[in-house]
Formats: sequence, C-alpha cells, structure tokens
Amino acid sequence: MITLEHDTPESIPNPNRWKIMRVTILLAFMASLDGSIVNIALPTLSETMNEPVSSITWVVTSYLIALCALIPFFGRLGDIKGNTQIFKFGIAVFTFGSLLCGISVNLTMLVISRLIQAIGAAAGMSTNQGIITRAFPPNERGRALGFNATSVAMGALLGPPLGGFILSFLSWHFLFLINIPIGLAVFLLGRKILLNDPASKERLDIKGFVLFTLSAVLIFGSIGSGENVQFSNPLIIAAIIAGLVLAAVFIIVERRQSQPMLDLSMFRSSMFSISIICAVLVYASMSSINLLQSFYLQNARGLGAFLAGLILMIYPVVIAVTSPLAGYLSDKIGTKIPTLIGLCISSVGYVVAAFMTVETSLVLTVAVYVILGVGNAFFQSPNTALIMSSVPNHKLGVAGSVNAFARNAGMVFGVLIATMSLFAAMSARYGQPVNDYIEGRPDLFIYGMRFAYLVVAGICFSGALLTALRLFGFKKQDNAAL
Repeated sequence: MITLEHDTPESIPNPNRWKIMRVTILLAFMASLDGSIVNIALPTLSETMNEPVSSITWVVTSYLIALCALIPFFGRLGDIKGNTQIFKFGIAVFTFGSLLCGISVNLTMLVISRLIQAIGAAAGMSTNQGIITRAFPPNERGRALGFNATSVAMGALLGPPLGGFILSFLSWHFLFLINIPIGLAVFLLGRKILLNDPASKERLDIKGFVLFTLSAVLIFGSIGSGENVQFSNPLIIAAIIAGLVLAAVFIIVERRQSQPMLDLSMFRSSMFSISIICAVLVYASMSSINLLQSFYLQNARGLGAFLAGLILMIYPVVIAVTSPLAGYLSDKIGTKIPTLIGLCISSVGYVVAAFMTVETSLVLTVAVYVILGVGNAFFQSPNTALIMSSVPNHKLGVAGSVNAFARNAGMVFGVLIATMSLFAAMSARYGQPVNDYIEGRPDLFIYGMRFAYLVVAGICFSGALLTALRLFGFKKQDNAAL
C-alpha cells in the first residue's frame, strides 16, 4: 500500500472526493483532446483559409508550446494562491479560448485564440493532480490518479478519430465549440464543489518564470519549425542553442532563489527524478502510435478513415478500462512493481508492432493495440501516484506541473523522433530524401515503420531499466514511497 511520507494524521478523506475527481479530469480530458483533435483538420484549415500547410501547423504547435512553457508557472502559482483557485481560472480561460477558436475567421485570430486556450489548459493541467492528491487518502490515491491518467490518454488518443467524425458532418469550427457546454458545466460544478485553498505568503519568482518561458518557447518552437524547415537551418540551430543556454541560466538562478518557481530540491529524491524521466520516455513512445498507425492503416493497408479510426480507438479504450485497475493494484501492492510491469509489456508491444506488415491480420493488429494499452495503463497511474506521493503537500502544485510538463514535452519529442526515424529509414531504403508516404510503395513505409518502432521500443525499454534501478537499486532511499 502507498503511504505518503508527508501525510499528516489530520489527513481526513474529503467526502466529496469522487465529485472533485470528476470535475478535475473533465478539464484534463478537454485540454489533452484539444492538443490532438486539430491534427486531422489541418488540410481542411489550409484549404479554407488559403494558407500553406507549413503555416497552418502553428495551430497545433502554438498550443503545445504555450502549454509546455506555462505549466510549471501555474503549478507554482497554485501552491501560492491555491490550486483550486488557479484550476477554476483555467476552466474559465480555456472555455473562453474555445469560443474564440470557434468563431475565428483567419489564421492569425485562430493562433491567438489557441494561445488563450493553452493558458487555461496549462492552469488546469498543472493543478488538477495536486487537487486529487490532497482530496484522496493514500489507499485510494492510485486509483484516483489512474482515472486522471485515463482522461489525459483518452483525450490525446481520441482526438484524431473524434476530429474526423466531426469533420464528416460539421464545420471545423465545431472542433472547438463542443468544448463550450462542457466547459461551462465544469466551471459551475467547480464553483460548487471545489473549496478554495488558503493562500501562502510566498512570492512568485518572476525572473525564473521569464527564463523558463523563453527557454521553452525557443526550444519547442525550434523543434516545431525544424520539422517544416530544416534542422540544419542556422536560425533553428541558433534558437535551440539559445534555449539551452537560457535553460542552464534558469537552473543557476533557481538554485540561488529562496522561493524559486521550480524547487530543484525535489529532484534530489531518486523516486521523483526517475519517475519524471520515465514519464518523458513513456509519453515519447506513446505519441508515436497515432502518427505511425494512421499511415499504416490507411495508406499501407488501404483501410477507410472510418474503419481505421475505429481500430485506433481500441488503444485508448483499453487504457481507459485498465488505468483505474492498475491504480487500484498500486494502492494494494505499491507503485514500483506495476510501473516496471507496464514498461516491460509496452516494450514488447512496440517490438511486435515493428514487425507488422500489410499481410498482418487485423486480429493480430488489434492484439498489439491491446498489449500497448495495457502496458501504458499499468505505467501511467502508478507512476503518477509515485510522483505525487514523494513531495509534501505544499509542493503538490509544482510536482503536478512538472509531471504534466514531462508528459507534454515527451509527446512533442516523441512525434519528432518517430517522424525523423520513419523518414530517415525510408530515405535510406529509397536512395533519395523522403518526407511523405510514397503511393504504390507500402514496402518503403513498412521498412521505415519497423525502424521507427524499434527506436521507440528502445526508448521505452530504457525507461524499464531505470524503473528496475529504482526498484532494486534504491531500496533504502525514499522507502516511504512504497
């Protein structure tokens, strides 16, 4: 059973804790959904707005960059002003941003609206894990955080098929307008159920916020631009270097601050540090699935968009069913063993996926998605419970924001790694540069997909090794997290 080292005897379960969980995971679901639902609408947006695809991709990229840049800031602000206050602010801003996205008439307005939407998403996603952790006792925390992990995974993975379904019957504006009734309901429920936390007298580290934000924007913005430009472009290289330098300065400044935006002392815990690193690795692996399998099912195998979407939905459905069970198991036997089991299962799943061909039966294809879903579910909720249980209550906001940042950063890097691996292998096989699916040559894609999945399997397996080190190499340190 998980015990929280920093729990106090007066930690009494909140009688409204399951209602609180339902409110918080709804925003997490919507925020995660909006990070992926627009992908399938990019061709439609390009045609409707008469903009090149390279420009339209900023509708997706701007949201993800703002999310990564602002999540740690709002996590710290939640610890100062109260997590529930910041969460309710996030609901309101996200809903307002969704409305602006839905009535946008050009690309500039849509990108600005997406940035507003991302501000609300960052405020909500950085504080919801802290709210859940505070509301639930240790013996229920894994299950509750399992539902939260389910909502995030479901949002990210249901985005493309749900977006395709909406576009089949309605305008692209409804990709955003569907958030408004849900957002209003969550806001009203939040005002009724979520009680305000007491504010602390600590001050906000503005210098740290500016340095981190500039660093994140430069690094993630360069990654997003590099996919369409070239990573050998001098401006891209210069921006990445500048971002890394600012990140180093940020660390130096934070170490000297008495009340830093990001308390680096949390990383002295092997439990916390290794869990965050594993989260980055797992989400980097997971984000490859939508990219590779969309090409595999529709282009290589020739399935229709509707059937391909139904098959792709198997993966998030398995996660949705399994995550709470994995969380419940972690409440009973501890968090470390389920995370290791999950990573090992996922690694095997990616290796099996690497050897799928156009001749692979759909039954086996579905079985691969089930394996990957179970593996990721067994990792996510116990790992989140471990992260949130390794810090004191007054740092729950920052800890949750670091975990959310790790998740989003991992997904950004995962898409980049999968894309580069896929096209590098295809180019080597074809004998000339390739940056798209080549009609009539499914063999080229299968070759590239195999290489990409083996790279992804290696990333996931490295997480398993780190988790094994955490399980067997640090038995004395942080023993209370078991």
